Amino acid sequence: MPLALQAYLKASNTGTSDSFGQRVAIDGDTLVIGAPNESSNAIGVGGNQADNSAVNAGAVYVFVRVGGIWSQQAYIKASNTGAGDGFGSSVAISGNTLVVGATGEDSNAVGVNPVPPAQTDNSALESGAVYVFLRSAGVWSQQAYIKASNTEASDGFGGTVAISGDTLAIGATGEDSNATTIGGNQGDNSAAGSGAVYVFLRSGTTWSQQAYVKASNAEGGDAFGTSVGIAGDTLVVGATGEDGALTGVTAGSPNEGISGNAASNSGAVYVFTRSGITWSQQAYLKASNTDIGDNFGSTITIDGDALAIGAIGEDSNLTGITAVPPNDATTGNLASDSGAVYIFSRSAGAWSQDAYVKASNTGTGDAFGTRVALSNGLLAVGAPGEASALTTVVQGSPNEGVTGNGAVNAGAVYAFTNAGGGWSQQTYVKAPNAESGDGFGTSVAVSGDTLVVGATGEDGNATGVGGDQADNSLPGAGAAYVFR
Repeated sequence: MPLALQAYLKASNTGTSDSFGQRVAIDGDTLVIGAPNESSNAIGVGGNQADNSAVNAGAVYVFVRVGGIWSQQAYIKASNTGAGDGFGSSVAISGNTLVVGATGEDSNAVGVNPVPPAQTDNSALESGAVYVFLRSAGVWSQQAYIKASNTEASDGFGGTVAISGDTLAIGATGEDSNATTIGGNQGDNSAAGSGAVYVFLRSGTTWSQQAYVKASNAEGGDAFGTSVGIAGDTLVVGATGEDGALTGVTAGSPNEGISGNAASNSGAVYVFTRSGITWSQQAYLKASNTDIGDNFGSTITIDGDALAIGAIGEDSNLTGITAVPPNDATTGNLASDSGAVYIFSRSAGAWSQDAYVKASNTGTGDAFGTRVALSNGLLAVGAPGEASALTTVVQGSPNEGVTGNGAVNAGAVYAFTNAGGGWSQQTYVKAPNAESGDGFGTSVAVSGDTLVVGATGEDGNATGVGGDQADNSLPGAGAAYVFR
């Protein structure tokens, strides 16, 4: 069945530069949208949206679908709302549990649910925090306020979040310790910006930290935790600043001596698995055409034994899908920052690359792979820099001659399917009100047959569901689109 637009969603308090749609997540008939630049000073669930005295505090909006109709269920703020906190920088949902990251949050608190005074001591600027909310009988309430076990300024804890059942993974790309692998020393901050991931587990209603995770070849500037994904007992972590020059899959935990540093910011992805309560590194993944500045691992999505990885800085001018993983000599570098996606699969504990995916209308600066979402053989890829002026959903794989380049940074999303015989592009998706600068594809999420796309640069002044798309009087307010 072809994709068709089901809903055009705006905030209930649409405002200029709110960046509504910067992050989206969906599970079944519940959709969550982050607006990290929203400015109300409200606290908790359902507060006053009108007082904009907490600039860029951030907000999250929950929508539910009943009988094909979407409506807003909740307007959610942090329990310690503060200007610049960026609540909604990341979002994730699993059933009735919602997770929200706020990378700009400043408290010096440590651990889970610290006593209230610690939440208001803002002496650790941009250390970051994560908030967990639970829904009961349609009503949301905050269950936990989570900080790192080694909270420090500029760590950006909560920049990425992922949840699977009662397991929560949180990335902090600015974390500085020189520890490697699992449970290392958090106190030595001699590897600035190496990054870390924290795994938490819920028992009953209580969250506790299960693991402190670092790369096996951790180094300053690697930004480990740029992206995180979790499925059952598998954790996947991207590190866009990693510099190794290897290609393909290395089993286990290679150290810096093996991986090398000859490809600055090429990026890497690390796969960890859990046995009982113990995590260990299963694999170190690189692109098949590793190159300087590709940022492999800028986004990741895992669905069972299938993994899709974005590399927004990849530069080849190829189009379409290559089943045999190409090398750098094959792909070339003729379309700077066009972006690419790499699909891996796991069999008997071993990972291999299945496909190298490019847009059908590859263009310089398209940033194909800025966001990826994968569910049950449907892969959605956002390219917010794509420049065509089309305003329709096009079946198949249109090329640049069809799409043109009349709307710079309007953005596009590409839907791919795998029916068992390999991957193919099914649909090329544009906003019905596509315009220059909208950034359609900044975020994507998939659940079942539903695709959600965020466009943070969209300028409409509508509120709620199905409003007027034509009035562009609120620059950067942002919007989200639901296709089915």
